[in-house]
Amino acid sequence: MKDIVRLILALTLIAAVAGLILSQVESLTREPIKEQRRIQMLKAISAVLPAYDNSPDTDKVELQNGLDKKGRPAMMTFYRGRQAGALTGTAFKVVATEGYSGNIVIMVGLNPQDSLHGIEILTHAETPGLGVRIIEPIFKQQFKGKSLANADWRVKKDGGQFDQITGATISPRAIVKAVKAGLEFYRDHKAEILTAQGDVQ
Repeated sequence: MKDIVRLILALTLIAAVAGLILSQVESLTREPIKEQRRIQMLKAISAVLPAYDNSPDTDKVELQNGLDKKGRPAMMTFYRGRQAGALTGTAFKVVATEGYSGNIVIMVGLNPQDSLHGIEILTHAETPGLGVRIIEPIFKQQFKGKSLANADWRVKKDGGQFDQITGATISPRAIVKAVKAGLEFYRDHKAEILTAQGDVQ
């Protein structure tokens, strides 16, 4: 009986020490991880926006865009790039939910004239050799300069003007649809996005 008690006490002590160590490690790594995420976010933003001299990840506006699958508010964040205080562009993420192998997360960048400066594929799970070609520059560059006013937002196979990838039409179709939806949301909330007070630094 005493041996069992000693074992329980020993295991409890080991668990307590392990928990303490893990909490200390988490507290030590929290800020570096947060900073790495910030760096990755800024890298994606800079890939799709014209030149800026502020910190767009802090000059931002959050708006509700419907509800998620659990009925909670789905938020969209708009990052505003500025140079000498003047707006140079706005970036935001959209999610293509109809990708061949799952969601495709895209960073979209607009210039002040509401046309695309660029897009960047942030995450995807598309098929190597086919669908994965959505990350190639030749695919992404076709979006530059496009807007709701000057483009037919369908892939060429559906009668639009965006090139699909041979043998992998589903992924490009999903991206075109998601980017268009993002542009429509931006258009409908433009005044609020551009004038709302952000956490400007």
